[in-house]
Amino acid sequence: MEHKQLTKRMLLTSCFGLGRLPVAPGTWGSLPPAIIFILMCYFGVPGVLISIVMAVLVLFGSAVCVKFAPIVIGVTGKVDPAEVVADELAGQALTFLVVPLLVTLSAAGNQIWVTAIIGFLLFRLFDITKPWPIRKLEKLSSGWGILADDLLAGVYAGIVLLVCVRFWIAGFAG
Repeated sequence: MEHKQLTKRMLLTSCFGLGRLPVAPGTWGSLPPAIIFILMCYFGVPGVLISIVMAVLVLFGSAVCVKFAPIVIGVTGKVDPAEVVADELAGQALTFLVVPLLVTLSAAGNQIWVTAIIGFLLFRLFDITKPWPIRKLEKLSSGWGILADDLLAGVYAGIVLLVCVRFWIAGFAG
């Protein structure tokens, strides 16, 4: 493969270099959806549009991971290279996917910040601890194994986040 093509693919799988940061690359790769979520909520973007953007991030991260992660695996010789964080991008976006459709967050209060921070921390918790059956998904082949565990971590985090937002954050924050 041509060096220029390889560089582009590695740039995409690392979320434009976030996965190449020396400490906690998965955490850095999870930040863009959280930041986009905060900004869109803060500026009053309709919930449907926020969910559409999160869905696009899920699809983009998933496609990049499945298509290009096998190339990075081949180059690095690692089964789950730390620099591949497109899976974290997809999983974190999945965490925020339905919240704007089901809950209205007040830009005047701190609900947006609390929601984003809790969603971010929940995703990282499920992604790192990998409760059943998340860890089993890592055994899928190639890019699918890298991606699937993060998507399920995003689902778990999204469910817990939604419960938190519906019953705690919306009632007490702000």
